[in-house]
Amino acid sequence: MIELSNLYMFIVASLLLCIAPGPDNIYVLTQGMTKSKKAAIITTLGLCTGLIIHTSAAAFGISMIFKTSQLAFNIVKYIGAAYLLYIAYQAFKYRNEPLDLTVKASKKDLKALYIKGFFMNVLNPKVSIFFLAFLPQFVSVENGNIPMQMILLGVIFMILTIIVFSIIGIAGNLLSSKLLQKPNIIKYMNIMTSFVLVSLGLKLAFSER
Repeated sequence: MIELSNLYMFIVASLLLCIAPGPDNIYVLTQGMTKSKKAAIITTLGLCTGLIIHTSAAAFGISMIFKTSQLAFNIVKYIGAAYLLYIAYQAFKYRNEPLDLTVKASKKDLKALYIKGFFMNVLNPKVSIFFLAFLPQFVSVENGNIPMQMILLGVIFMILTIIVFSIIGIAGNLLSSKLLQKPNIIKYMNIMTSFVLVSLGLKLAFSER
């Protein structure tokens, strides 16, 4: 149902976005550094479970926009493009900020970590807006069944996120001291994030229904 070229671009863009520093993966990194590998993985699973909600909402919401109103499509499209450009600016603006790993270890059990990760993701409106802006770029109207295409993309994104975030958490647990000695890594990852988000924002702004 999804064109292979779109699928390949989606996987590459998703991997770059998963790797790029953000609140979620930095939180997972913190769990790995301050607690354990298992805590980081459980937190990752909680965060990624929340993506199911965002994927479903984006899939069925966007499908109605595709099918009904050109005006509504354009409004969401330009809001999404503006949001992508805004967070690209934020990533570039704070590219020289040091990594903040001051979060102290929690006494909550693994179940509490999972629940916290889930609600951190579900209750973040920026994630919903991001999915509304991100997923439709890789959907082909000609192939039909837009909601199913978007759900499939959401599942792929979730799997990639679980893999990447788990690796980040484990690496943070194993290599925390070395990571903190190389602040330039954060700078270059933020610059890469900015480039990817600007490209996606422009692509969305000039896309057609």
